[in-house]
Amino acid sequence: MKFEEYRKLDAVAMAELVKAGEVSGETLLETAIQRAEAVNGQLNALIHPLYDHARRQLADGVSGPLAGVPMLVKDLFQEIEGAPHYQGCKALKSVDYRSPHDATLVRRWKAAGLVPFGRTNTPEFGSKGITEPEAFGASRNPWDTTRTPGGSSGGSAAMVAAGVVPVAGGNDGGGSIRIPAAYCGLFGFKPGRGRTPWGPEITEAMHGIAVNHVLTRSVRDSALILDLTHGEELGSLFRLAPPEQSYLESVRTPPKSLRIGFTKESPLGTPVDPEAVKAVEQAAALLRDLGHEVEEARPDMDMRQMCLDWLYVWFAQCAAIVDTVRRMTGCGLEGFEPDTLAMAAFGRALPADQYALCQGRWQQYMIALDRYLARYDFWLTPSVARPPCVIGENDTPAWLQSSLKLALRVGAGKVVAKSGQIEEQALKSLEVTPFTQLANITGVPAMSVPLHWCDNGLPLGVQFVGGHGDEGKLFSLAGQLEQARPWFDRQAPL
Repeated sequence: MKFEEYRKLDAVAMAELVKAGEVSGETLLETAIQRAEAVNGQLNALIHPLYDHARRQLADGVSGPLAGVPMLVKDLFQEIEGAPHYQGCKALKSVDYRSPHDATLVRRWKAAGLVPFGRTNTPEFGSKGITEPEAFGASRNPWDTTRTPGGSSGGSAAMVAAGVVPVAGGNDGGGSIRIPAAYCGLFGFKPGRGRTPWGPEITEAMHGIAVNHVLTRSVRDSALILDLTHGEELGSLFRLAPPEQSYLESVRTPPKSLRIGFTKESPLGTPVDPEAVKAVEQAAALLRDLGHEVEEARPDMDMRQMCLDWLYVWFAQCAAIVDTVRRMTGCGLEGFEPDTLAMAAFGRALPADQYALCQGRWQQYMIALDRYLARYDFWLTPSVARPPCVIGENDTPAWLQSSLKLALRVGAGKVVAKSGQIEEQALKSLEVTPFTQLANITGVPAMSVPLHWCDNGLPLGVQFVGGHGDEGKLFSLAGQLEQARPWFDRQAPL
């Protein structure tokens, strides 16, 4: 199969060809591998090729609705038995840590017939909205290789946008599916809390803030894969009602007339690029043309405090992860990036009562969002506040890195944490991505839809946030938008 033919197919179309006997899973896999080898030198997105693993899976026989469709998996959780699981971390890389099992989600992907053949780049522990880990170097955006594909699922997004695979694994604890989708011209869907599995060792991450799913070019691929992977697992803390109809059927069912509120302003009160403003304005105009009622309105809550509460919980989580990895590997501070150690230091310095207050305020944010969603079906925002930045642009200043390293080396981490420098830098980084955290804290589904391309040719998505259980309703709208303003055939120049 020629790549030009392969690239025109989404996962559903590939599976239909395999089922009809018009192409084999082996042919699809080798075409995907050939494309990966051709572009990865420029993108640095595929960091653990698992070609023989995939060939063995096909040789053993595959079945399921997506039988024979190649995919890639993010190197952050989503474990594959015997494969590297470094999570963007130098310490785990130094001991060549490998997973002893397949993740529950990976088992479900394989049961659906998907064929993973590699793991993709991620920032250390998924901690940033860019993918530039010291352990592997920066991943690059196929629309412009001087720029980031976003993060933390940036490696996956780059590979899908470059046409290597129709689908790749991602997870989202603060925008990590939606941010790279917005930067790479992809459809990025974050399911609601508890909708997809984390097992077998844990059943949620960060109190349910983080969820697993995929990045795709077509809406129907995302919907079908969620159909095939959602549902409880052993030890599930959330046992959610199943959808009234399949998510794939929802894509095919046009929504009723919706009432949608939108905002063009940052929740932090920081600047929003004119292109991001234009993206929302154009989306609002399209929605009106489709018969929906659209007006400017935002949820009534302290958004800055909400972002801080998300940060504090992440800092504490980061401290726990660093401590766990140090025990696993025996590595010292040299095994981690300075930014990671700084965040962990803040997490250790955070009093337990303040942590509890942060998490307790999540309920207030959900109540405020519910009030908003009693008036509107969805909240429309930019997915991100500006187009993708140049590689290295968001690096922590050298002077601050030096001072952090010195302070941590002499055991003054608590002093650094109390200085406010870490919090200040973290908030500054959120100025680029201030719209995505609310859906994680409240546990509701949200999606980034590729409806806008900037004047310089770069994509920039818009976000829709729904309520609990609104996955099907979001997919219905996404299907309508995809039909009204198709994006599948827009190809990155790489």
